[in-house]
Amino acid sequence: MYRSLALLAACLASFGVAAPVEKGKEAYGAIGDVDILNYALTLEYLERKFYVDGLKNYTKHDFYKAGFSKEFYENLKGSHVDFLAGALGDKAIKEPSFSFPVKDASSFVGLASVLEGVGVAAYLGAAGSIANKAYLGAAGSILTVEARHSSYIRSALKQKPAPTAYDAALDFNQVFSLASQFVTGFAEGTKVPFKAFPALTASPSKGTKYCPGKGSVVFKGAKGKAEKSEKYSKGAKVHAVFYSGMETYYVPVEASDKGDDYTVRLPGADYGKKGRAAPAGQTYITLSTADGKSVTAKDENTIAGVAIIEIGC
Repeated sequence: MYRSLALLAACLASFGVAAPVEKGKEAYGAIGDVDILNYALTLEYLERKFYVDGLKNYTKHDFYKAGFSKEFYENLKGSHVDFLAGALGDKAIKEPSFSFPVKDASSFVGLASVLEGVGVAAYLGAAGSIANKAYLGAAGSILTVEARHSSYIRSALKQKPAPTAYDAALDFNQVFSLASQFVTGFAEGTKVPFKAFPALTASPSKGTKYCPGKGSVVFKGAKGKAEKSEKYSKGAKVHAVFYSGMETYYVPVEASDKGDDYTVRLPGADYGKKGRAAPAGQTYITLSTADGKSVTAKDENTIAGVAIIEIGC
């Protein structure tokens, strides 16, 4: 991970020369490569802080007691604990402050898996907006490392290393919504061109697992929040949008008769079209007024998100 941070630092430092800054062609206004690299740098800062703190707080014995192999700690340490060196350049944002909800070695590894998966989705989603091909190559190199880290940790958790044939891609605001949950503050003067959606909390209706085509997902308090959103109009149908691999599943939510919750059935194989695989592995969910037919999900119609669930039985 620190090699990734150093690579981003070198890219950002290169912006100090007198050269025009190329702009991405996606929506997000005047966002350019500097914005995208700083976005990626924020994620690398987050992961660096997470691993440094975690490996400082938990010993090899803690991981072994939690059920991980004796080699797991050393492999994790070798990937993430070498401090980077080198200038970040005057265009690089300063490191934000972070806080992580971990209480032991087991919860640390669980969150590590989630963060690595988000890293893959973030770089994959940003790739199409990078104008400079050299930076695109650097981002691609980081992406492959993130994917290997993700598979390694998933395997340690006894999860399928590659649960889908393709990885999911998330856009800037979706990733920023996830990262902002751990950010406690940005350095003074930091300008962030992305916005976080209202938070979305997901839990299984029964038990502790999410099985495709079986059971439901409950979004606590989501109904009340949706009805207060400026993106929601009275009577509008709300869908839970599941992102798994390259598939997007639009499932209408059901409002609770009492309380402010939404509930949605987990989609399974053949949902929406014959031959479609069921969602699997780390899956991302947003609430949207889009139905996937007349309108597809985008930031402008996203009411809340992003929730993350692990699908697999």
